[in-house]
Amino acid sequence: MSVKSVQAIISGQTYNLTLNSSTGKYEATVTAPSTSSYKQSGHYYNVQVKATDNAGNVTSKDASDSTIGASLRLVVKEKVAPVITITAPAANSLIINNKPAITWTVTDNDSGVNPDSIKLIIDTGTAIAGDSITKTAVTGGYSCSYTPATALVDGSHIIKVDASDYDGNAAEQKTGSFKIDTVPPTLSITAPADNLVTNQTKVSVIGTTNDATSSPVTLTIKLNSGAAENVQVAGNGTFSKELTLSNGSNTITVTATDGAGKTTTVTRTVTVDTVPPVISAVSLSPNPVDSGKTFVISVTVSD
Repeated sequence: MSVKSVQAIISGQTYNLTLNSSTGKYEATVTAPSTSSYKQSGHYYNVQVKATDNAGNVTSKDASDSTIGASLRLVVKEKVAPVITITAPAANSLIINNKPAITWTVTDNDSGVNPDSIKLIIDTGTAIAGDSITKTAVTGGYSCSYTPATALVDGSHIIKVDASDYDGNAAEQKTGSFKIDTVPPTLSITAPADNLVTNQTKVSVIGTTNDATSSPVTLTIKLNSGAAENVQVAGNGTFSKELTLSNGSNTITVTATDGAGKTTTVTRTVTVDTVPPVISAVSLSPNPVDSGKTFVISVTVSD
């Protein structure tokens, strides 16, 4: 008998094979399934071939066949890499926490994200992987987080995230940057001196301020119960502001705020007294006094 037909069935689709007279084999050019075989049982597509002769006899083989089954296991690999999205810290953010939670997602809509491939690098440190990273399954991949066990130093930091899918496609490495500032700004007031007593109603508040990590610093000065006023800080950190004081005790509150929102406050108390003292009585005793002898002068003064 002669062969009537040869067919191949792949993922529910039937393909008719034709005889190649040169090779004596039945052949067909088939388009592979559009998705990876990784999620299939055994990580392959089961290919079934069926031959029918003119008498109606049928022989069928598939991947379970003990003799040729291995050759009927079609492995299909995707070519689309996973997508990494860093969610925190925000890009170029300025934060005051030196152990910030670093979070990101990795998704792949075909073969799936290989969790063992997920890695995080902070600055130039060793890659962090495995159980050190918390991975929570989400649709198409994982939501990941890592909190440094050791505090990061103040200043700029760079993070790098890598991941691959089960077909070995490496995602484009994602990088993020942020800055840590845990130290409030410096603030030095050179004038006026604290607890100054003066007969001048005008005084200049003079000083310097700076922040090593998140300058420029913004500065406000508040006099007594009045509103805090913004004061210009020069590029070298110096500032000066003239105030008009009231008679009596005055409280001057100077506040410096860095880019991370951390503040330093210095207060000065200045008492203004413009009323001169009153001399109400003077006595000289004895008076008259013998030449060359001593006498006592006594003055009554109030202020």
